[in-house]
Amino acid sequence: MNPKGLVAVVTGGASGLGEATARRLAASGAKVAIVDRDMERGEKVAQEIGGKAYKVDVSSAAEAEAFFAALPGDLGAPRILVNCAGIAVAGRMVGRNGPHDLAEFSKVINVNLVGSFNMMRLAGAAMTKLEPLDTGERGVLISTASVAAYDGQIGQAAYAASKGGIVALTLPIARELAQFGVRALAIAPGLFRTPLLAALPPEAQDSLANAIPFPHRLGAPEEYAALALHMVENAYLNGEVVRLDGSLRMAPK
Repeated sequence: MNPKGLVAVVTGGASGLGEATARRLAASGAKVAIVDRDMERGEKVAQEIGGKAYKVDVSSAAEAEAFFAALPGDLGAPRILVNCAGIAVAGRMVGRNGPHDLAEFSKVINVNLVGSFNMMRLAGAAMTKLEPLDTGERGVLISTASVAAYDGQIGQAAYAASKGGIVALTLPIARELAQFGVRALAIAPGLFRTPLLAALPPEAQDSLANAIPFPHRLGAPEEYAALALHMVENAYLNGEVVRLDGSLRMAPK
């Protein structure tokens, strides 16, 4: 699928992996809708790439439905969705202060997993109603999993569970939507130079980078964006979760 002239929705598009993806898609000619809760940053990025920013809580059915209702009149019907919005909470299931806070666990699942599904269900519903492109495709859904889905460390129970859910969702959604020419994929990044990691001291970043076999460094958001764009363009990629991690396999802690 050539993204030129197509409408792409990028959640978490105001920073990190989402921002890099929004910029890459816009550079390829897509009309990009940036979905984020940080409107100040979202509007700045949108202005720079010629897109439009929307303040949406991806875990809210009402807010997501309102966004998809407004999108066709603003930019057009969506053909591309890239889910990058997500949060992380660290904590042992049984820690020094007792069991893991259930509300915190639920919040991570709700934003990362339910939020991704919420955007996929609505984008997918919109895509199935579109006329197919000359490739036979109607759209593509890309979500962000994590290597934690496979190698979750101690203290990552909530995060790993949320990302494992995204891994498990990908194939059944791809199978369901195949009849409409809508593809479903996911990327499982390793350690990337996102705002969260960039805030760490240089020695902490170096320590994390030392765990990566090759390249011996943190991943660049632009490398995630390049893979997302390739997934959009390569019509034979479907139902797959691709690890993007420099062959990292995380230790228990």
